[in-house]
Parts: sequence; C-alpha cells; structure tokens
Amino acid sequence: VQLQASGGGLVQAGGSLRLSCAASGRTFSMYPMGWFRQAPGKEREFVAAISWTGSNTYITDSVKGRFTISRDNAKNTLYLQMNSLKPEETAVYYCAVPRFSGSSRWTPHTIHEYDYWGQGTQVTVSS
Repeated sequence: VQLQASGGGLVQAGGSLRLSCAASGRTFSMYPMGWFRQAPGKEREFVAAISWTGSNTYITDSVKGRFTISRDNAKNTLYLQMNSLKPEETAVYYCAVPRFSGSSRWTPHTIHEYDYWGQGTQVTVSS
C-alpha cells in the first residue's frame, strides 16, 4: 500500500486548504481511511475518518463544522477540506489506512487501528 499526501502549504489564519491523499496498492474502495496530524513536540492525533462507502464520517470535536473528509473511490483519493484554519493547527498531516476493511460503516479513529501511513504534508497557519 502506498499513500501520497499533498495539498499542504502556508495559509493565514482563517484561510482554507484542501489536502489530498492518493492511494495505490490495494482495492482502495474497500477500506476506511483517516487523517491525523502531528504538531512539533506533540503526539500524533486523530482528525477525521471516513468509511469505505463514504456514507459515514467521524470528525474530532475540535474541527467539527470546519473540516470535511471525503473520498472519491473511482480516483483512489481521499480529501480533507479545511476551513477557518487556526495557528494551533500547524502540523504535519498524515493519511492512513487500516489493514482490515471491517464493516461498511466503520470509521476507525485511533492510531492503533491504522497500519499504513503516508509521508505527511506540512500545513502552516500563520497568525
């Protein structure tokens, strides 16, 4: 499995970015996927997850209403639309896939549920 995250960059507080994660190496459409982030000196934390059907999502409370996770199974691509970004959300953002497909509604939201990780894309939010 290979995951390639992109779309990061420098944005002012209140701005928006859309991250993408291109997946290859397996039947992408049969697995849930998630986004995590890791700020300097902090542990990696969960941001959002989406079931393999795309019908279920799980968003961490701190970004609800501002971030949207989506996927295009035909393009083997995962997205994270981030609006109203805050300086404290500066971090490396990672996409991830679990080893197992699970149920069609499964939205894993802990690090331990994921097995494959992309290389990350840097998001910097200036104040």
